Amino acid sequence: MKSGFVAIVGAPNVGKSTFLNKVMGFKLAITSDKPQTTRHRLLGVHHEPGLQMVFLDTPGLHQATSALNKRLVATALEALAEVDVVLFMAEVTAKGMELSRAIAPRLAASGKPVVLALNKIDLLPKKAALLPLMEEADSWGDWRALVPISALEGEGTAELVEELAAALPDGPPLFPEDVVTDLPLRFLAAELIREKVFRLTSQEVPYGVAVTVEQYLEPEDEHHPVAITATIHVERKGQKGIIIGKGGAMIKKIGSAARQDMEKLLGQKVFLDLLVRVEAKWSRQERGLTKMGL
Repeated sequence: MKSGFVAIVGAPNVGKSTFLNKVMGFKLAITSDKPQTTRHRLLGVHHEPGLQMVFLDTPGLHQATSALNKRLVATALEALAEVDVVLFMAEVTAKGMELSRAIAPRLAASGKPVVLALNKIDLLPKKAALLPLMEEADSWGDWRALVPISALEGEGTAELVEELAAALPDGPPLFPEDVVTDLPLRFLAAELIREKVFRLTSQEVPYGVAVTVEQYLEPEDEHHPVAITATIHVERKGQKGIIIGKGGAMIKKIGSAARQDMEKLLGQKVFLDLLVRVEAKWSRQERGLTKMGL
C-alpha cells in the first residue's frame, strides 16, 4: 500500500485546482480564469486499489504585497512542510513559464521529492513546440519526473498520478475509504458562491469579495431542501451595487448558478438566500482576514 500527502504548488492560475477536480472526479476546488481564485488549503483524498493519495491544493505563489496575498502565499508555503511529495504545476504559456521559473528554486530547495507537471499543453499549436519547453523546465531544478499534461482535457493526468504514487512512501491508509475531503459542507457552499462572483463579475470586484455561511440547515426529510443563508462581503458600496445588479439581476444570477452546483454536490434540492454587506478594507486588515476564515 502506498499512501501520503501531495502538495499542489505553483504560480497563480496554472491549473492546480482544475487538476485536483479532474483526479477527484467532482468539483472540490472552485476555478475561474482569474488568478488567486484559491484562498485556502484544500484537502482531497484520491483512492485507488493499493493507493491513497491526499492532495493539498494551495493558493498560487506570487510576489505578495497586500495582507490578503501575503496570507495566501504563507498558506501555500506552509503546505510544503506537511507533505511527502510536491507536485509543482507550471504552464506552457510564455507568462506561465516566466512565473514558474521564478519560483522553481524555492521548490527545488524544499527537501521533498518534486514532480513537475507542464500543464495546458492543449494550448500549444503543435506538439513539436512542447519539447523545448520541457527542456527549459527540466533545467530549473532536479525533478523526480517531468510530465506534460492537460488538466482540462485529462491528457497525461493518469501518468502524472503514477509518478506521484511512485514517490510516496509505503504505508496504511490515512483516511477511511468513504472520505474524500475534510472540508465541511458549509465551507464548500461558500466557495461555490464565491466562484460565481469570480466568474460573473469583472475587474477588481472578485478580489474584494469574501463569503460566509450564516445558516446551514439540513432537513429531517430528504425530500425537502437544504436551507442555506450566506453573506457576500464586499469592501465598497460600489462593489455592493455591482454584486446586486440592476433590479437585483446579478445577485439572482449568482444565486441561481451557485444553487445548481450545490444541488449537484449534495444530491438534493437547495434553498439559497444571499445577502450583501459592506466590510470596509477587510482584505487589508488582520482582523478582517480572520473574520473571513483566512
